[in-house]
Amino acid sequence: MISGLFYREFTKIKDFHGDTQLALMHTHLLALGMLVFLIVLALDKVFGLSGSKLFTAFFWFYNIGIAISTAMMGVHGILTVLGRDEDHIAEAVPLTAGLGHILLTVGLILLFILLGKRVNEHVKPASTPNEPTAETASAV
Repeated sequence: MISGLFYREFTKIKDFHGDTQLALMHTHLLALGMLVFLIVLALDKVFGLSGSKLFTAFFWFYNIGIAISTAMMGVHGILTVLGRDEDHIAEAVPLTAGLGHILLTVGLILLFILLGKRVNEHVKPASTPNEPTAETASAV
């Protein structure tokens, strides 16, 4: 919420009218930060994801990725509002943002690997109608 407030007030103070990365920070933080973790919370409740090394690795990679990516959105947006055009923003800004996106991706891959393992553990093979179940076989 603070990023949205900052965007509104900073652009108003600087009398800026145009596109800036600051306008996207609020949405990115809500979607990547809050909504994803609400979904992960529900998945954890069903599949017991937390407590494993893979979950811990996902958590740190993902959160560091969010922090780096949104920080670079903020830096890029502030520089834009202050009058820097794309040619005058240091290459380190988009490169660092790219690193943040890579960390986010690694985190998501770790989450999907863990989720795949947990889903497979929860799937019980169904017996076919022609095969006797364990109870039927022991009764014979």
